[in-house]
Amino acid sequence: MKFGIIVSAGPYTHQASDTAYQFSKAVLERGHEILRIFFYHDGVNNGTRLTTPPQDDRHITNRWSELAAKHELDLVVCVAAAQRRGIVDVGEAKRHGKDANNIAPGFRISGLGQLIEVGIQADRVITFGD
Repeated sequence: MKFGIIVSAGPYTHQASDTAYQFSKAVLERGHEILRIFFYHDGVNNGTRLTTPPQDDRHITNRWSELAAKHELDLVVCVAAAQRRGIVDVGEAKRHGKDANNIAPGFRISGLGQLIEVGIQADRVITFGD
């Protein structure tokens, strides 16, 4: 089965990101495919490399990055939601005259077309968060 995943809640503010991560991991372990994980609204905060949780806490952003690297997942951060929350990649930083980027490894910034595309191509689209 082909899944699309939407995460619309930020890390550490709601259980949705942790649940989405655990669900994604379980889906992959059972041999299913994840076409794309789309981070929307406050969910885009999962994609900042500047997250620094205490040493004894889980590092949600690193978990996503590692899962993406291991399974070649497409982690897409909504461009409009990211801009509102100060999350930029190299291209967006340059386009908006910013002196740095803060996108985490394995994540990329793109538009809602990516969400629509996964909705068309996936057998199931599961939403975690608001």
